[in-house]
Amino acid sequence: MSQAMPLRWLDFDYSEGSDDTGVFDAMASVELGNATKVEAEIASVLAWAEAAFPGQRAPMEEGGEWDCDVSVTDEPGAVPRRCLSFSISGTAAFCDAFRERFDPETD
Repeated sequence: MSQAMPLRWLDFDYSEGSDDTGVFDAMASVELGNATKVEAEIASVLAWAEAAFPGQRAPMEEGGEWDCDVSVTDEPGAVPRRCLSFSISGTAAFCDAFRERFDPETD
């Protein structure tokens, strides 16, 4: 069993589909100076997913084990912010491994 990796910037919510898949969603809105830290954390999660399930990233409907989506929006203002939305989805096996590795709270 691998040791859980704590996440500082990403706090995931979990939802389950009717097709035995799950989705972990996280959003962070940070001052621009912290954006690279969030981006690095997202990169760490993706590196884990690729290492744990190599070559298996593809949409579920195409037979993939996992897939993800990242969107970035800059928010102007007196203190400019960057909003990063990150979703990673997968099969039941992927979701179990994800929980073990990152220990997100589930509903």
